[in-house]
Amino acid sequence: MTPRLRWWREVLFVLTFYGIYTAIRNQFGSAAVSASEAFGNARHVIRIERAIGLFQEARIQHWFLDWHGFIQFWNVYYGTFHFFVTAGCIVWLFRRFKGDYIHWRTTLAVTTGLALFGFALIPLMPPRLLPGSYHFVDTLQDYGGLWSFNSGAMSKVSNQYAAMPSLHFGWSLWCACVIFPRTRHQWAKAFAVVYPAATLFAIIVTGNHYWIDAAGGAAILGVGYLAGRWWSRRAVPAPEMLLEESGR
Repeated sequence: MTPRLRWWREVLFVLTFYGIYTAIRNQFGSAAVSASEAFGNARHVIRIERAIGLFQEARIQHWFLDWHGFIQFWNVYYGTFHFFVTAGCIVWLFRRFKGDYIHWRTTLAVTTGLALFGFALIPLMPPRLLPGSYHFVDTLQDYGGLWSFNSGAMSKVSNQYAAMPSLHFGWSLWCACVIFPRTRHQWAKAFAVVYPAATLFAIIVTGNHYWIDAAGGAAILGVGYLAGRWWSRRAVPAPEMLLEESGR
């Protein structure tokens, strides 16, 4: 049984939810977070990554820094793709797969909500803001893109320490899970596979995240998936329950 869904109600839900999320995430901007605490957490992450041989983000970034246009593309990708691709997947789900929509919409909402706990509990200085001794480059500042964290109001309201977990990566995995099993087009399946990998590359090469942030994004998506499945089962009764109700 497909639930009755109203597009305007879903648009209102998504916009309201994202508005609340953004307000909480950026409340008072980075000024509300201690830089020393964010740096301390970054040192813990780096220590863990070094212990398991993962702290290679600066090396990977420096492989590509001579390619100015290449870096600019990934700056634009980082700032835009997660909005447009995710929004496109939500609309596609609503229009073509209403039976799956509640599950995956709820999955995305819970995943996004859980990220707020990470931002609050683990304010994390991203690689691009580390001291020069770590040899990272703030590519958005030095190479340019559509916007900058250091420009105008953005520098005052944006929480630049909201790095753990990486919602960019979590959302890209969500898109892959939505697209891959529901399309018969090979190019779309290929996109579903490539998109999370490209997003992972983007968050590393631009100096916005550590590998562990991406792992955090994948972890909260897993929790979000379970919550979404539980909620969708409550919202859409199983066929045997419907038969039982009709027989009464």
